[in-house]
Amino acid sequence: MNPSATGWIKKFGHLIQEKQELYVDQNHLYQVLLANGFVYGIHLTPPPFAVAEHSYTEDEIAKINLLTALYFSYKFETQKTDFSHFVSMVFEYYKLMNLGQIGFLDKILIGKKTEDQLEKLLDSRIYLNGSAFSRAFGNSLTNSLLYVDVLIFKEFLRGNPDIKSHAELLEYVTINIAYQALNSKETRKSDEKLLEILAASLSYVDLNETHFEHSFYELLSLKFSESEKKYLLDIACLTVWEDGKLEQEESDFIYEVGYGLNRDKNTIAEAVKNVLIFFDENREKIPYLKELNMASQFYDGMTKNVSKLILRNSKRLKKELVESKELLQLLAKSTKQDLTPQERKKMQQQLLDLFKSIPSLAIFMLPGGAVLLPIFIKLIPQLLPSAFDDNRIDK
Repeated sequence: MNPSATGWIKKFGHLIQEKQELYVDQNHLYQVLLANGFVYGIHLTPPPFAVAEHSYTEDEIAKINLLTALYFSYKFETQKTDFSHFVSMVFEYYKLMNLGQIGFLDKILIGKKTEDQLEKLLDSRIYLNGSAFSRAFGNSLTNSLLYVDVLIFKEFLRGNPDIKSHAELLEYVTINIAYQALNSKETRKSDEKLLEILAASLSYVDLNETHFEHSFYELLSLKFSESEKKYLLDIACLTVWEDGKLEQEESDFIYEVGYGLNRDKNTIAEAVKNVLIFFDENREKIPYLKELNMASQFYDGMTKNVSKLILRNSKRLKKELVESKELLQLLAKSTKQDLTPQERKKMQQQLLDLFKSIPSLAIFMLPGGAVLLPIFIKLIPQLLPSAFDDNRIDK
């Protein structure tokens, strides 16, 4: 599965049919998403069923985990597993929330299939104000409040008549927890970077205009679901524990937030333990903790993205050459005896792939071809050989 190419949601739906028991319940799903960083807004690890020949990038991991969280939330809330209906519900949800608008040109390119439109829509949810140029070189910020999408989607499925106001309240409390947490500690550059990423990730709240007539701790006591209370407490722990220390003032703040959310002492201690384990195991992998200047960040992002494209396309070319060898064997056999219907079908398919390979190889050999080829895969996948289609579903 390749989340950067057309057809990945359809491939996801095919793969997920055999993984219906992957998560026992909503709590199990949440714990897994917490451990792999998605709840914290740090995109490090995809779900276990999303196996690929190549390493996923941060934005690709975010896409897969977002769709996984949305799908299993749909399953647990509705007790249904119809993937087509799920896709329609997610698309309807995002349209209702006025998020991820699809431009006119995009509509022309991707057609009318809901799955294709949803791919473009999810793209717009992952990236934060990144131009096409900056995205191409892998140096855009990735949305750190994606789990809010999942929480509000559950409210949508439950028929909440005022989910826009509820989404605004949830985001407002989330960002205020981050501000209050940083006020309880001596701030560092990484603290400021985390706050910048969280603020940039807001979808419903304009910090210059949105105000609620409640104090911070009164806001915590408003009507939030159990899932939302877990999330808010974990965000508090994330913001305080990021520097690897827990001073007395910071500990007091976490427990005050926890009690304000009607959490007991053991639950609060468990949330602190979870974030401690996460940072202990993943500190070196977390992007915003790497103090790089802008030029270094751009170079690092560009290098990783171009290296990824070269690696992926070289594997595809190798695969195509292996399949062409099998074609020669079938052609030789056909001169001596009749082929079976299955062999004739395979030979026809591979001949077609071989003819397609000629423009593909020409593109790849051009200067900058490693960057151009994925664009052709996205826009005109039917003109490329099957080895280049990571999202093909074998019948």
